[in-house]
Amino acid sequence: MENSEVDKGRRRFLIAATSVVGAVGTVAMAAPFLNSWNPSERAKAAGAPVEVNLNKIQEGQLVRVIWRKKPIWIVNRTKKMLEDLPGNDNLLRDPASEVATQQPAYAQNPLRTREGKEKYLVLIGICTHLGCSPTFRPELAPPDLGSDWKGGWYCPCHGSRFDLAGRVFKNVPAPTNLVVPVYSFKDENTIIVGLDENGEAV
Repeated sequence: MENSEVDKGRRRFLIAATSVVGAVGTVAMAAPFLNSWNPSERAKAAGAPVEVNLNKIQEGQLVRVIWRKKPIWIVNRTKKMLEDLPGNDNLLRDPASEVATQQPAYAQNPLRTREGKEKYLVLIGICTHLGCSPTFRPELAPPDLGSDWKGGWYCPCHGSRFDLAGRVFKNVPAPTNLVVPVYSFKDENTIIVGLDENGEAV
């Protein structure tokens, strides 16, 4: 009788202990598996907004940063560059940026920028034809681009041309203007690419 009671007690203890060890083991095995579903820190960083210090961009200069594995161009346009833009309108396919998918609503204008910040142009540096990266050509009337060239980008892959607002010229392979990504101003001297004015990442 005593042995039977001892055996039952031991059995309960062993069952409880085995259950606890099994549960701990299951959690230990499942945790790495479940964690593998979460994006890595590198993946999070690749899509994270990018801050750019505008103080380091001289007038007329283009700087490049990477956001979501895409080249982003930021140009500090000179007064002359801005003044020359309307002179391109008759040569362009979409001078008023009417194709809404090519820019956020606040950049759907001939200068393709936020109001009050016209000198800073922000573009995704990928040609809208077949994805090449156009070359920055800010010079005026170079022999290879013609006397009506007022600066912009030339795609060496298939000859597409874009002006200094990223607007596409007529009669080139690219069908639409260069894309303006979502961006906002953190302060007077800092642009954040990939963050809208509500502070939300996109």
